[in-house]
Amino acid sequence: MEQYKQEFIEFMVESEVLKFGDFTLKSGRKSPFFMNAGAYVTGAQLAKLGEYYAKAIHDNFGLDFDVLFGPAYKGIPLSVATTIAFDKLYGKEIRYCSNRKEAKDHGDTGILLGSKIKDGDKVVIIEDVTTSGKSIEETFPILMAQGDIEIKGLMVSLNRMEKGKEGDKSALDEIKKKYGFPTAAIVTMEDVVEALYNKEVLGKVVIDDEIKGRIDDYYKQYGAAK
Repeated sequence: MEQYKQEFIEFMVESEVLKFGDFTLKSGRKSPFFMNAGAYVTGAQLAKLGEYYAKAIHDNFGLDFDVLFGPAYKGIPLSVATTIAFDKLYGKEIRYCSNRKEAKDHGDTGILLGSKIKDGDKVVIIEDVTTSGKSIEETFPILMAQGDIEIKGLMVSLNRMEKGKEGDKSALDEIKKKYGFPTAAIVTMEDVVEALYNKEVLGKVVIDDEIKGRIDDYYKQYGAAK
């Protein structure tokens, strides 16, 4: 596992973004782990987060793109932080863009905020985590309406590796099949378990035998086909 992935996993735990326990997801599934990207709240956290995303996007999709699109609302700070990180790490000027939930009819009008998207633009979409693909369903038509653009890929922070809403494939695999662009994550839950099982973060073992057993049971029931 690359060093930045190991660091990112520990960073999620230290930031209380990734937690282990008893959680009920929107889908109704009872999960032994939960990720909440809204817990990144400080400048230092967002600066680090942007760098992890930038490294993963660089590794998976390269630098040949123009716009980083973050769907509202959580995608907005992600896209801003990551465009800053691209300039810092790679000296690459990337424009950021997000959508509004409702179009604005005065001042800076339209459905988009940040950079406009125009013919010929190559776009990477950035999200926190994808469990159903709903936000892509909402934003894909918006992006396509902006002109003759190419979507280079979708990057999320964590691949939960569980069945999506339409079959045995993960949500990321379903999106890839439906829309035809690559999908990737900074880390997978498989990476998380490998990095944290019987290892301490902030002086505490995060995934002990009991939590590991519950995670294994969860994936026996909900794990996506590989």
